[in-house]
Amino acid sequence: MTLDELVSQLKLAYGASLRSVVLYGSAVAGEHIAKKSDYNVLVVVDAMTVENLRKAAAVATAWSGDGNPPPMTFTTAEWKSSSDIFPMEYADILERHRVLFGEVPFEGISVAKDELRLQVEHEAMGKLLQLRQGVMAAGGDAKNQLALLEDSLSTLMVIFRGVARLNGETAPQDYEALATSVAARAGFAADPFVRVVRHVRGAEKLRREEAVPILEAYLAGMERLVAYLDSLAR
Repeated sequence: MTLDELVSQLKLAYGASLRSVVLYGSAVAGEHIAKKSDYNVLVVVDAMTVENLRKAAAVATAWSGDGNPPPMTFTTAEWKSSSDIFPMEYADILERHRVLFGEVPFEGISVAKDELRLQVEHEAMGKLLQLRQGVMAAGGDAKNQLALLEDSLSTLMVIFRGVARLNGETAPQDYEALATSVAARAGFAADPFVRVVRHVRGAEKLRREEAVPILEAYLAGMERLVAYLDSLAR
């Protein structure tokens, strides 16, 4: 399903209640990687009835079948009042978006720095715990270890962009530049993260025997990042 087809189907599902359809994330920023990246879409509607949701379910199923997450759907009132709940997501959408249909839904919306810091630290700690679990699950299988690194990249870049914004910076769109900038700010080695970026892009593939040392440096970097974020609260 293409983006144009998605918009057409959402119009049928929500009718006059549909206010905005917005593409956001890597597809807008130029870091979309074929067969690895997905398309993130925000949908804003006036109201959602059971009938609307029933129709939208078929759209979401087809969209997800192409490897994309279901559209993130808010009512207009919810969207205007939820930046304190999802500050990382809102900050990312505000910075990297393209309106596919309808109104530009960002007037009056802002993200508070203290709320952003709390969520960035929460997400970074959660990702560190997830990586540790992934290492245990992968065991000594180098293929699974490399897959763990590949699968972690997108979420880590979201976290890194949040770190950049906490420091009043515009997050670099290029993933290598972003990893290098955040590593310098937080005090950890950028190289393992840059290597994974290049691996996922296909520019410089990691060898299986490199998986363990890269994972070790990856985990050390995330531990340092969590400590750095915690220090910002003091």
